[in-house]
Amino acid sequence: MNVYDFDETIFRRDSTACFYFHCLRRHPGLLRYLPSGAAAFSRHYVLHRGGKTEAKERFYRWFRAVPDMESAVSDFWSRHIGEVHKWYLAVQQPDDVVISASPEFLVRPACALLGIRTCIASRVDPQTGKYDGLNCHGAEKVRRFREAFPDGVIERFYSDSLSDTPLARLASEAFLVSGEKLSPWPKA
Repeated sequence: MNVYDFDETIFRRDSTACFYFHCLRRHPGLLRYLPSGAAAFSRHYVLHRGGKTEAKERFYRWFRAVPDMESAVSDFWSRHIGEVHKWYLAVQQPDDVVISASPEFLVRPACALLGIRTCIASRVDPQTGKYDGLNCHGAEKVRRFREAFPDGVIERFYSDSLSDTPLARLASEAFLVSGEKLSPWPKA
């Protein structure tokens, strides 16, 4: 099987950030959540205090202000599903697996539209922004992959981020993605 990160790998952009701006245009009141979200990310990324899951939960508080999240996600993908990299469409296989740090409720519908049956992503409540478990990032991606496929063999792995090195190490072949360009995964 081939395994893919989603954001900036299959999808051209960060789907969560793109979805935030999509919702912000329709619900300008979401801006009131921006200061606490920015503070949480600053605390994590600048001051190196607090975990990534905690920072994202604080940012995701804006979910509470979206009246119909399911419709918002559907509307978002109806407008943005065309932003999939051409290289992916050329190599797509029926048993592809997507594993992403983005919320599962956001990534799963895109996977369905693309015909990707297996989507592993961060389990986040679409109404509250609260996580059920850890952010699906780094070593957590390996744990979640092994949970779903205890004996799974990854033929090829694709990601835009070196933070996915733990998953890349499981693959027979791994590729670093930069736009439409694929490069062999750097040897560590």
